[in-house]
Amino acid sequence: MKASNPYWREKALEQMSPRLTEELDKFETEIELKKHGKLDDRVFAETRLRRGAYGQRYDNGRRHDGLKTRQLNYPCGPLTKGPETVWDAPGMLRIKIPYGGLDARQLEVLGEMAEEYSDGIAHVTTRQCIQLHFISLDDTPSIMRRLAAVGITTQEACGNSVRNVTACPYSGICSEETFDITPYAHALAYHLLGHPDCQNFGRKFKPAFSGCRDQPCGLVKMHDIGFIAAVRTVDGRPQRGFEMYVGGGLGAVPRQAKLLSEFVPAGEILPLTQAVARVFGRLGEKKNRGKARIKFLVDRLGIEEFRRLVKEERAVMEPEASWTDFLSQVEAQSEQPLRPGHAEIAIADDPAFAAWQKSNLYQQKQDGYVAVIISLPLGDITADQLRSLADIARKYTRETVRSTVEQNIILRWVSKADVAAVYQELKAAELVIPGAGTIVDVTSCPGTDTCKLGISSSRGLAAQLRQRLAERSAQLDRSIENLVIKVSGCFNSCGGHHVADLGFYGVSRTINKHSVPHFQVILGGQWTQNAGAYGLPMGAIPSKRIPEVVDRLTSAYLAEQQPGESFQDYVQRVGKAAIKSKIQDLSSLPTYEENRFYYSDWGDPREFTKEDIGIGECAGEVVSAFTFDLTSAERMLFEAQLKLERNEFQPAADQAFEAMVTATKGLLRLKVPNVGRDLPALVRQFREIYFDTELFFDPFAKGKFGQYFLDAAADRDRRDTNETAHRQIEEASLFVEACHSCESRMSEQQAEQKTAGTSAS
Repeated sequence: MKASNPYWREKALEQMSPRLTEELDKFETEIELKKHGKLDDRVFAETRLRRGAYGQRYDNGRRHDGLKTRQLNYPCGPLTKGPETVWDAPGMLRIKIPYGGLDARQLEVLGEMAEEYSDGIAHVTTRQCIQLHFISLDDTPSIMRRLAAVGITTQEACGNSVRNVTACPYSGICSEETFDITPYAHALAYHLLGHPDCQNFGRKFKPAFSGCRDQPCGLVKMHDIGFIAAVRTVDGRPQRGFEMYVGGGLGAVPRQAKLLSEFVPAGEILPLTQAVARVFGRLGEKKNRGKARIKFLVDRLGIEEFRRLVKEERAVMEPEASWTDFLSQVEAQSEQPLRPGHAEIAIADDPAFAAWQKSNLYQQKQDGYVAVIISLPLGDITADQLRSLADIARKYTRETVRSTVEQNIILRWVSKADVAAVYQELKAAELVIPGAGTIVDVTSCPGTDTCKLGISSSRGLAAQLRQRLAERSAQLDRSIENLVIKVSGCFNSCGGHHVADLGFYGVSRTINKHSVPHFQVILGGQWTQNAGAYGLPMGAIPSKRIPEVVDRLTSAYLAEQQPGESFQDYVQRVGKAAIKSKIQDLSSLPTYEENRFYYSDWGDPREFTKEDIGIGECAGEVVSAFTFDLTSAERMLFEAQLKLERNEFQPAADQAFEAMVTATKGLLRLKVPNVGRDLPALVRQFREIYFDTELFFDPFAKGKFGQYFLDAAADRDRRDTNETAHRQIEEASLFVEACHSCESRMSEQQAEQKTAGTSAS
């Protein structure tokens, strides 16, 4: 049985800040408004994305489980349209897991949500999040409250917002790290969550942390903003800080992040990130989604000018206590073991243990302890497995669990004395799959299983490669054992194909008048040094022949490599022409009549077609800050009316006034880069820019709508009755409508001026 909203609302209140609680209430109201046709589709798409609710491809309910596919327990396809229908079909809910940190109760609740609302599977993403697929939008508020009750949020997991803050999952236990970056990643994640300076982006904004420069775990250089731990000596004492990077990103045309500062003191990373966000929000592209990431802004301005603007922005920012409050708790946040360490690893009486131990144990820098890597094929873990893992985490550790960008889960601080026992319990849960971090551990985006942009079946190919490589893992030469393979269903690189030794992304080709699934072969990427280099495409090969590509290229590398030569160096030395010649013949196919095998995709016997490819929702529509604020104001007015109906006069009047404030902020964003944060500043800016200049003047209302706001702001101490609250709602409604009209007039004037300028020239 699904839990009722009132119960979980109360449980959520125990864990959540009032602001986040209010966010959930707002979302529930917006769903109701959408059902009744009172919320624009485009605006609702972005508002639900900012809560992690994402439309997905809906292709007969298939979902890859290794090489198998499984049917869901309910019928698939478009649902019957009616007044209660919000989505055409169930979608996906992305759940933020900052730096991948999880505890046992959170694992259990994720399992409960997967079992009760989804298809029994939770999916670990390539940015340490958790996704639940085939979710009904109507269920999302209940799910969100149940997650909130254990300290998990979906807020800003999608949309044009600050996405999950990722970090090295070995932070705090790595022998090569400069220091543990966990508390800094935690502080940044929750400082930026819902922050007003981060609500005006044209696209998403992805942060990452790494504890060292050379290892790949943080992948800082492929992120919008990134931090690599550093220490400098000041007055003879070590000072913690970070190298700070900006402007990285993958996508169709990847960019490597540029160094913004060689050293940022730990107490400056929050305000400096905030300054970067303000510059991005003000100057970043808003209309053309393809050019709206911060990497394009850095390219356009140049890193020197961008650095100057950030420094300038930082100088005018008002201090916030959260910038440095967290520093006093850094040491207190360090993890501790549950059980005593041990000098030797306890060996399980199992012939498969040796292979698992070799790849799935990570030696911590703390003597006597290891981290256990739980390999999850395609990133999937069942509800029962989540519950089993929660039990193991409680029994053997202080619930120190992390998800990884390789779509695995790590159990940290396991005493070497307990390894055999942990192995047996994981084995009972079917969670002792060897090969973590090796060539067998293939990473994949969702692809055509659920993503609207998927072209070829990335999960199907990844499953096929994983199975074939696992079957001959005992014979794999050490030179290729640690090669990295990553697969994406399209060019957007959600699978990270650009930074793999062997990367693949889905495309389509027409052969003999039939569409055929293909993958572009990407070589030369560098996974180490925080994603130190990006590979380039070598050519498209039919999907069903990609396993042959892997066989040929790895065999050629083994035969031709020079002593100590990495695969990346081998590719550079041999050259593209020679590499391409080794696989060129694989691009040709027999006719459809001769062999139909090649004309369907992995895990799907149907003839391949591109008809199901839709419009992706990863960033949503680019909705202006004005539109967003005015939509929020209208929702507040609706909520004020509901309060009035319940005879909550003062709350109703207060809500109506907040609608005015929100609309004012939206209007001011059209004219000033930094909107006032307190009421006096907002009133002053509104009066100077719009009211006194008569820019807000409506000839039909003779300016009185603007006066409604000024009068209400000047009389905040009054006690409202039914009559005054009713009047406040009416005046607020007129004011919000006048804001719409003002924006329309300004847009028309700008268009006329542009037309006049064109004519004159």
